Amino acid sequence: MITYPSLLEKFQTLLKENTLKFTKQRELVLKFLYENEGHFTPEDIYTLLKQQHPEINIGIATVYRTLSLLETAEIASSISFGVQGKKYELGLKKHHDHLICSKCGKIIEFYDETMEARQEEIAKKFNFHMTDHTMKIVGLCEDCQ
Repeated sequence: MITYPSLLEKFQTLLKENTLKFTKQRELVLKFLYENEGHFTPEDIYTLLKQQHPEINIGIATVYRTLSLLETAEIASSISFGVQGKKYELGLKKHHDHLICSKCGKIIEFYDETMEARQEEIAKKFNFHMTDHTMKIVGLCEDCQ
């Protein structure tokens, strides 16, 4: 896993490349994703940052714009929930897929070597060069069944 100082340096370079200023508010969004396991809506991140740092004035628009920038740079990744929006996580973790409960919204991360190998076989069968994939399986978790 990448260290926070090297991630911060990468983020600062990204901001410069996009002619954006480095601000404490933007850094807080980055640091939140780095320090917290799980998947968060922009509203979750905004609310938690306001609670953790009441002295810092941060707007919801800043959270959305920072997450969008981080996702474009593949520092963050998201799972789309259609009209319910996206949930974000740090995108620098080892590859994994997701089981998503359609009732309570619980997200379970998993990795399956057989499934990964099968996807590569399918791509090869169709002479398709796979560069990435995202899998989400939607259903009911054990608690909601």
